[in-house]
Amino acid sequence: MALVKYNNNSISAVTSLASMPSGAMTHIKTLTASGSSSLSFVHGSSDVVLDSTYPIYKFVYTSIHPTSDGSQFQVGFRDGDSNYDATKTSYMFATYHQENDGESSGDRLNVASGKLAQSTSYQNLVQSVGADNDQNLSGEIFLFNPSNTTFVKHYMARTSTTHDGNAEQDYYVGGYCNVTSAIDGVQFKQSSGTFDGKIKLYGIKG
Repeated sequence: MALVKYNNNSISAVTSLASMPSGAMTHIKTLTASGSSSLSFVHGSSDVVLDSTYPIYKFVYTSIHPTSDGSQFQVGFRDGDSNYDATKTSYMFATYHQENDGESSGDRLNVASGKLAQSTSYQNLVQSVGADNDQNLSGEIFLFNPSNTTFVKHYMARTSTTHDGNAEQDYYVGGYCNVTSAIDGVQFKQSSGTFDGKIKLYGIKG
């Protein structure tokens, strides 16, 4: 490929450039929780896009700080009505290491509370989050082809959290909404109490 050299000292003097890719990931919406019971991303509401525009949607949650010690950070999916109760089947496991070095860094947990079998319950993304002033969680969850009306809708998440027992835990969740209806809304909440933090929604081109 030949290099193009512009014979001027300022890019502002260039009148035409070849098209440049805009990047595969597009920021759609940021929601901020401040003593909130939940945050909801609903297609068509407040500039939220959650349809066939993108085949992959990514939610990034940052510095989620709960008010209730030992609560679970959860996600629910809406499949056409007003409830976030789409039927789900999933698994969950975690790696962990305590501050007192009580376990090795390679220890792993199968987390029964995060395994759903044809359940309409919210999906736990972590368990037993600490609510001390310096404790919080951060992570991401991907949702694939939410508007598809032929296949089930897969999701997977990874979350790093400070456990209420003073341990670092790294949670892995994978599952699917076992519905052929479109998923048009996603809601995040704590299993009890309220929370602070930010959640960002991105669309990713295939």
